[in-house]
Amino acid sequence: MEKNKNNVLKIREEQLMSKAELGRKAGLSALTIDRVESGMACRMDTKRKIILALGLKLTDKDKVFPG
Repeated sequence: MEKNKNNVLKIREEQLMSKAELGRKAGLSALTIDRVESGMACRMDTKRKIILALGLKLTDKDKVFPG
């Protein structure tokens, strides 16, 4: 299975945020956050929730999910 490289882990850790905290802010489970950080594919809606929960704008999507 192809891994989807992203910067969710890096950005989350820079903000000193736990997976559970990011999950709460995004309305997602910590397990979903873990899966996304490990490079598993996720839906566009999930990406949008994560970007916003990290306090970023949707125009910053390429910083979080490049490619």
